[in-house]
Amino acid sequence: MNAQELTGTARTLVAGDKGLLAMDESIPTCNKRFARLGIPQTEEARRAYRELIVTTPGLGECISGAILYDKTIRQRKKDGTPFVQVITDAGIIPGIKVDTGAKDMAGHPGEKITEGLEGLRGRLVEYSQRGARFAKWRAVIAVGDLLPSRGCIEANAHALARYAALCQEAGLVPVVEPEVLMDGGHTLKRCCEVTEEVLRTVFNQLYTQRVTLEGIILKPNMVLPGLTCPKQAAVDEVADATVRCLLRAVPAAVPGIAFLSGGQSGELASARLNAMNLRFKSRRPWALAFSFARAIQQPALEIWQGKEAHVLAAQQALVHRARCNRAARRGEYNAAMEGT
Repeated sequence: MNAQELTGTARTLVAGDKGLLAMDESIPTCNKRFARLGIPQTEEARRAYRELIVTTPGLGECISGAILYDKTIRQRKKDGTPFVQVITDAGIIPGIKVDTGAKDMAGHPGEKITEGLEGLRGRLVEYSQRGARFAKWRAVIAVGDLLPSRGCIEANAHALARYAALCQEAGLVPVVEPEVLMDGGHTLKRCCEVTEEVLRTVFNQLYTQRVTLEGIILKPNMVLPGLTCPKQAAVDEVADATVRCLLRAVPAAVPGIAFLSGGQSGELASARLNAMNLRFKSRRPWALAFSFARAIQQPALEIWQGKEAHVLAAQQALVHRARCNRAARRGEYNAAMEGT
């Protein structure tokens, strides 16, 4: 492990006003999104969509890193150019999702444990050789009347920390993603309590596993009321609750926090990130960035619909959403941008 290189890469991923583009959807997830829009669920359609994304002109002006899937990191453009080369040439750092998914947790009804530690050391070496410079592992935490349990939180935190240690051993920056899910009727206050408990547990485990905090990126949820909660929070309320929670639980050594969108609309995700950067500009020790998937991709996917003739318009929609989030990092996003 070269701590200086890890720290340098982590800082680059959240430098300036850029963020991460998550394009690491599994094949089943990608197929579901295609099916809703009538796009053929074929390997070639998935490859063509990925090519649309990585060849989008100007994407590197807003995106610092792209999180790929195992299949995607091996794919090429129609002309044979590897996707990793296209991404790198655009000034974007290639990354890779390395967990194998969240599975039902034994003895814990309604809760999940993320798997993928077996054989991870060898896979990380291969991904590094293919050009990846960072990795991602996602844990999911459900909120309910009796959830989450301490067993679920601790097991997922331990797995995240072991993954992070293995990444740093291989010279890859770990993106640590503990996601408190939006599903349910819980309040903003309840989400804040659970998120703080989860983050404190994760960082305790990172310390225990001797992970260098200066060489990681945290990818948490924003603090939000559940989707079915009768009282939804205003943009500024979400911003205040989220940053205050993070200030209590995230060490200043962490270079950056790149939020997941978690099912939020692109406009809401941008507005909430903007409010955080605007209201807490001088009161936070880490960069507040984005690591969105659907909140950047969805408009482009809806325009593309699997048709070659729609590629340019879809790319324009993709880079527009990326630019909106770049503006949100500066605290300069506003709703008027959505009409441009």
